[in-house]
Amino acid sequence: MARNKYDIDEELDEKFDAGQLRRLAHYLSPYKGKMIFAVTIMVISSALSMLQPLLLKDVMEVIEDCLYKGSIDERSAIIRIVVDSVLMMLDVLAVVIILRIKIKVTTVVGQNIIRDIRTDLFVHLQELPFSYYDDKPHGKIQVRVVNYVNNLSDLLSNGIVNTITDMFSLVFIIFFMFYLSPAFALVCLCGLPVLVAVVWFVKTRQHRAWQLQSNKQSNLNAYIAESINGIRVTQSFVREGENTRIFNRLNEDARTSWLNAVKYNFVLGPVVENITAITTAIIYVLGITWIMDGNEIMSVGLLTAFVGYISRFWAPITTLASFYNSLITAISYLERIFETIDEPVTVKDAPGAVEMPEIKGEVEFKNVEFSYDDGVKILKGVSFKAGIGESYAIVGPTGAGKSTIVNLLSRFYNIDSGQILIDGIDINSVTIKSLRRQMGVMMQDSFIFAGTIMDNIRYGNMEASDEDVIRAAKTVCAHDFIMELEDGYNTEVNERGSRLSAGQRQLISFARAVLANPKILILDEATSSIDTETEILLQRGLNELLKGRTSFIIAHRLSTIKNSSCIMYVDHGNIVEMGTHDELMKNPKGEYYKLYMSQYAFLNK
Repeated sequence: MARNKYDIDEELDEKFDAGQLRRLAHYLSPYKGKMIFAVTIMVISSALSMLQPLLLKDVMEVIEDCLYKGSIDERSAIIRIVVDSVLMMLDVLAVVIILRIKIKVTTVVGQNIIRDIRTDLFVHLQELPFSYYDDKPHGKIQVRVVNYVNNLSDLLSNGIVNTITDMFSLVFIIFFMFYLSPAFALVCLCGLPVLVAVVWFVKTRQHRAWQLQSNKQSNLNAYIAESINGIRVTQSFVREGENTRIFNRLNEDARTSWLNAVKYNFVLGPVVENITAITTAIIYVLGITWIMDGNEIMSVGLLTAFVGYISRFWAPITTLASFYNSLITAISYLERIFETIDEPVTVKDAPGAVEMPEIKGEVEFKNVEFSYDDGVKILKGVSFKAGIGESYAIVGPTGAGKSTIVNLLSRFYNIDSGQILIDGIDINSVTIKSLRRQMGVMMQDSFIFAGTIMDNIRYGNMEASDEDVIRAAKTVCAHDFIMELEDGYNTEVNERGSRLSAGQRQLISFARAVLANPKILILDEATSSIDTETEILLQRGLNELLKGRTSFIIAHRLSTIKNSSCIMYVDHGNIVEMGTHDELMKNPKGEYYKLYMSQYAFLNK
């Protein structure tokens, strides 16, 4: 995937893709029974509402026959008017009750579909490799899961059912209109070609406009997320003014793109209203003219009923136009949502992968090559073999490939070529979960989740008891500072552990890795934020912890890895030197010797 940032628009096909709607229909299928029920009762409601103009026509004709023609007596006229009025009230009441049931059913179904889509998105995001998150701002990912899915709510809750219902309503209305007056019906239908032409004209432009708007909204969300995560750096370097300037630019882009997109939504409404007004005026002119000319096929009641059907004819047309607007908008969001769901899980179980047997701890790299980007090799033919229970330290300059080695051992990325073996088994041939379940990993970023300290440590082993958690904390010398907090292990910490110092966060992450009771332990700069006194205490616990476990330790502080079974000096993607501390120190021209002596000299200044 091409790298992206907050001020770069994401590219998508600009063509209107109806295939997105077929994919959306997949989420509708589990609820098709409820959707059919909602459509059925709404069709019944629509049919009932069609009776109202006929009842009104009957009332008008009764009045005309009684007062002007004298063909019906006053008592009979009143009875018929009362009966028609009661029927109209019952009709309206039935429509209201059905509408209430429909709203309840469709709202529940719509929100269930929203939940299903969001769940699929989140589950897929959990499976995507590190490379996906390396290449995309997290704010642009979050906007898909929250904002874009939410924007489908009205379409799913009301739009689909209303559209199907209105299509049935149109059939009923057209039938009654032709039944009453074919000539008037044809006048009404003359406005449809105009509406179709307008829809065809704005369709592509509207789709492109909403795609652009979703891009600008995504950019803004990405910058907000980045700014919140980096607020300490922002305030430390007095960047508030510059950040506000960037935010205002992105905010203005989002505002402008929204205004440009929404103007197309407002095109269809006035067009429908104008067509309605024009056709209604024509019907009035023709109807009144025919009545005044004494045309026997025209009456006040017929004209009144037909005008009632005109409003009913264009009302579903207006609803359909509104649905079309929602559909165009939804397509632009569905493209982003399904793009994320379609993102390939490149790091996954191979076909026929088996469960990893209980790990003993022998690790071997055979001529491993790896690159994050095509053509840029990070590791170049790395080979080594770590025996069971041995501790391997990896040192070298920044960017040499140290963290990459341990990331590949955990299968966070796929290697380009070569093999990585654990106990002689290629890790590509076993399931990822069975592999990682037997490994303890502590990254450079000591991430702390919102919740209690107890929960954060137990994250490494959800089946561990409170006693196990406390034992792990004591092993890494975290117990004392935890007990000094207001609620001890039940102390609530904020997201990313903002209430804790960097050293405290590392100790908690350390305890989390220890609690997993791994056969292979990976420590990536695990003690970088811990003070020297705590490090000395921690080292005693680690010496016991590392017994019987194969461990890989990345450290810039060389005093922490002097007792390792083997030290590898990595530079430019190659293992330049290997050996114990004493062996490497015998070579005064070696890279490790130079690194150790420069650090020793610095500490003794």
